[in-house]
Amino acid sequence: MNIPSYALALSPQKKLIAAVLSLGVGLSIAYYASMALSRPNPWQYRFQRPEVGSVTKNIQQEIAFHQRRIQQQPSAGLERASLAASYLKMARATGDSSWYLLAKQTAQQSLSQLSVNNYGAILVLAKIAAAQHDFAASQALLKQIPPQSESLALLTTIQLATGDTSTAQQTANTLVQRVPTMGNYALKALAAVARGQDQAAIQDFKAAIAVEEAGEAGSSAWIRTLLGRLYYKRGQLQQADELYRSALQILPQYPPALLNSAELAVRKWQSNPQETQYLQQATEIYRQFFLTHQQASTVYDHVALRGLARIQRLQQDPQANKTWERAVAKLRSDLDGFGHRRELAQLLLERGQKKDIVEALALMQAEVKTRQDPETWDTLAMAYLRMNQLPAAEQAMQKALRSGIRDPGIADRAAAIASARGDNAQAKKYQELVKSIDPLFDTGAKQALGLGVGLSGLN
Repeated sequence: MNIPSYALALSPQKKLIAAVLSLGVGLSIAYYASMALSRPNPWQYRFQRPEVGSVTKNIQQEIAFHQRRIQQQPSAGLERASLAASYLKMARATGDSSWYLLAKQTAQQSLSQLSVNNYGAILVLAKIAAAQHDFAASQALLKQIPPQSESLALLTTIQLATGDTSTAQQTANTLVQRVPTMGNYALKALAAVARGQDQAAIQDFKAAIAVEEAGEAGSSAWIRTLLGRLYYKRGQLQQADELYRSALQILPQYPPALLNSAELAVRKWQSNPQETQYLQQATEIYRQFFLTHQQASTVYDHVALRGLARIQRLQQDPQANKTWERAVAKLRSDLDGFGHRRELAQLLLERGQKKDIVEALALMQAEVKTRQDPETWDTLAMAYLRMNQLPAAEQAMQKALRSGIRDPGIADRAAAIASARGDNAQAKKYQELVKSIDPLFDTGAKQALGLGVGLSGLN
């Protein structure tokens, strides 16, 4: 049996998968996924759960190792590139934006010491540029790197964020064929989500879980959170809850799973206002988030603040405006860093003052020049709708829907735009589409819109 060369460094499980793919026999990844997920709780993490804090502790040990090596040899450009990669890993594990800055500075220092064949440093800079939503710069950097798994994965992410879903799907398929890893399956699933291919996406997420390995706790939690959010957007709330809980069993303070659990609790509370335990659950999650991250600013702070402000507003709490201002201030401070123009626009549109709507429209007109995924076009459509510029709103909405994405919130806004234009027949069709996507979509679901993380390109 000839196993492809790219599979030689993989685990025995992944070597088997690669061998099956290379032979082209009838057995598929779906078969292995179904075997691996046949136990009573298919989302249960089958490895020993990391001790609390061990993930960041291990990364910190990596950082200390590279720092010692650099002290011994200050001009070691490749070692400094490895340090930059470890800083970036810490940034993603914690959400702390200061680690991104440190990673960028270190990668730049590495390139100043070694400007030739320093692909590691270039890749770090490309990843940071993408995180800052500077996709043109990120792609320009990627062109300097020979094609490899990590660079193709980043390219897929950029293609999704810029609305090129067809090419993203092709790139992701190539990735999985070459290296069938958990992360690559997740990207393939995200490309399928963007094109409205639900069953293919679910199958790919399951395949990702089937090939997970010990030592990949962060990715394991991430994939369960993504799949949970897909189920959430389909109204399958129990499955979403189970997946979020499973992610939090792996990493108890994992921000995306925490915030998505809060979104779910807000929806349940608003769908059944008498069920106050869901209100208490959401409030406790936000309290826990702020206690955990009170010492450092994270890229998720604005999501938690928005959620807390939403709860306060729904309870007619006078503190809501202050919380909203904190969220707006947080996003404004990040505009030169991580460029959350879309998220700021969404907050301004929700607050709804005339000056807010004007600013939100200007933000989105700038954002759509670089970021063209469905959520970005949808936010632009919402801004045009609030300004009563209905033809422009309709045009933006058509671009939001053109990939085939099945998102109940986007479809509901499409119905609102059609209704405002007086096209009641089209509005009814969009409402029918909403119910076909999420049969449980109701006022509660609407009140929770915008409080989750994941599935829409880079967040």
